[in-house]
Amino acid sequence: MPVSTDAYNCIVVLGPTASGKTRLACELALNLGGEIISADSRQVYKHLDIGTGKDLLEYNIQGKIIPYHLIDICEPSEQFYLHDFMNACEKAFLEIRERNKLPVICGGTGLYLDSLRKDFSFTQVKENPALRKTLESFSKQELLKELDKFPAHLTAHADRDSTKRLVRAMEIASHMQQQPEAFVPAKKIYNPFYIGIDVSYEERRQRITKRLLQRMDSGLIEETEQLHRSGLSHERLEFLGLEYKFTSLFIRGIITEEELFEQLLTAICQFSKRQMTWFRKMEKEGVKILWVKRDEPIETILKQIPF
Repeated sequence: MPVSTDAYNCIVVLGPTASGKTRLACELALNLGGEIISADSRQVYKHLDIGTGKDLLEYNIQGKIIPYHLIDICEPSEQFYLHDFMNACEKAFLEIRERNKLPVICGGTGLYLDSLRKDFSFTQVKENPALRKTLESFSKQELLKELDKFPAHLTAHADRDSTKRLVRAMEIASHMQQQPEAFVPAKKIYNPFYIGIDVSYEERRQRITKRLLQRMDSGLIEETEQLHRSGLSHERLEFLGLEYKFTSLFIRGIITEEELFEQLLTAICQFSKRQMTWFRKMEKEGVKILWVKRDEPIETILKQIPF
């Protein structure tokens, strides 16, 4: 079976947390001669295993190891930015294509998925402490007036919904105004065929609950304690995801173990809802997604892929 057509050169497998994305992606890769590119913003970090669900055994399908990329590539003390993902994803994508294999991009991080089809070149712009200091006391209306002083083509990317994003928009506009030669529109190299895993709210909650119990039994608390002992601050742990955020609160004695489970479960369920909202937004923007059931036979799915 050919790895692509003129219309598509990769597959994207998306879905809410705990929906079975990795399993489906690996089955597709096995049947279509593919390799996995992870689009998970936390699995890029080393040592974050239990809390991120980094079960590498899933990449063993019928005794065959499916090659994967963008997992365990960054120390947890370092920040992995969107532009880091974009660069690493493009490198892995091109290497996989050179081997005449099919890239299967798998994940639920909305911004990562959006970067496959939108130009996020401006994410490379670093923070401007002096500008932020100047603007910190401005109201939202004052920030809007300041933003409108820039040429319109420099603010077309701006998200005007919050003061934080308005400041970031001005940071980018200011940098682009000073260094226009640094911004060349990114070439679109991805032509994905999107497959989404359709899981009802009730099933999502059941699967999230079961998985959270398994993670706690497998040593989520102990893993978080070890990460803290290795030098990660509690502030950094909170930034590394919901599991580490709430477990950090428990370690510090701020919440009980029962509260840890209940609050974390609620937060993950809310997160999965936001993921589904993001995917629906993608559809409204014109992305066509083939929605399949979690337990749908791989043979049935393969018949619907136009490769």
